[in-house]
Amino acid sequence: MDKFIDQLPFFTPEHRNLASAVASFVEEQIEPRAIEERDVDGGTRDYVSVLASAGLLRYAVASHDKRFDVRSLCLIREALAYSSALADLAFVMQGLGTYAISQAAPEHVRDFWVLRAAEGRAIAAFALTEPEAGSDVSAIRTTAQRDGDAWVIDGSKRFISNAGVADFYTVFARTGTQTGGRADLSAFVVSARMPGFTVVERTEMISPHPIGEIAFNGCRVPAEDMVGPEGDGFVLAMRTLDTFRASVGAAACGMARRALDESLRYAANRKQFGRLLAEHQLIQEKLADMITELDAARLLVYRAAYLKDIRTGRASREASEAKLYATEAAGRIIDQAVQIHGGAGLVRGSVVERLYRDVRALRIYEGTSEIQKLIIAGQLLKE
Repeated sequence: MDKFIDQLPFFTPEHRNLASAVASFVEEQIEPRAIEERDVDGGTRDYVSVLASAGLLRYAVASHDKRFDVRSLCLIREALAYSSALADLAFVMQGLGTYAISQAAPEHVRDFWVLRAAEGRAIAAFALTEPEAGSDVSAIRTTAQRDGDAWVIDGSKRFISNAGVADFYTVFARTGTQTGGRADLSAFVVSARMPGFTVVERTEMISPHPIGEIAFNGCRVPAEDMVGPEGDGFVLAMRTLDTFRASVGAAACGMARRALDESLRYAANRKQFGRLLAEHQLIQEKLADMITELDAARLLVYRAAYLKDIRTGRASREASEAKLYATEAAGRIIDQAVQIHGGAGLVRGSVVERLYRDVRALRIYEGTSEIQKLIIAGQLLKE
């Protein structure tokens, strides 16, 4: 456990013990696997299995009768992302794909999928984004129409993490239209084996990531597999994102912390002009900026997680501040790490080169930096 966690007042002794245990687990089980991640699907399944065996998935998968611990979620994501963005994704998707189910699905549906996800026996996905509906959720075109004892879903989803790997998807579809044209959304659990469900394509990203487009063509979903009442889909989607948003910042901090550690190690061993890089003042300036931004980012992340844990309501502004600053700062920190490494930082497969590709998506998914600014300003004006 790094000293930073021990210095903060946001954690209980249980949190600190968890941080220490997860750091050891990552060093022993994740770091060796992170060296080779070309088999994205196989790697994802392997990480889910390893995380389940270590009992860590229960920190990502919420329980309907127990308060969700966002601080633990963030501590684990930071530790995983330090070594592997793919391991971090495998962990958090089990939570994103089950949170709405854990909160609002009928008991037998909830228990069936949530237990399997927590034990690593089923891989989850969260299907919200569409070709014409990214940040603008109200533009969702996928429809669900009631037909007897089932709902018939038609449409497509794009940029869906775990597409083609997941065993089930939490799908958001239009079940009506409000005055003014905004969608009435509802949520459904859709098994990957359901007739009418297909994986249209897998999408190649700049960083290893199981992601793609899925489609529904007359996909009949039992009425009991609706999550929450009809029309509650938007609320469930936003509640999910609000709960997990600060943890995106935690993942960013894990990547940035790894970049800083790699830079310190390199600067302490690499000589230029007869002196170690660490002895050059311009390198010292970079290191000073990197650690200051990292500390500030971690403070925002764990403040947001703490407030989410102790409050009965939302902590939207704090979570958005954490995601916004941490992801943007991580991009700057990792960019400086590449600069310190020079040509060595551009070599395909080097740690900082991998981080440079891995970190970029964090400023986009679960709400772009621009959307976070709108949320922050909107909340601030209400206060």
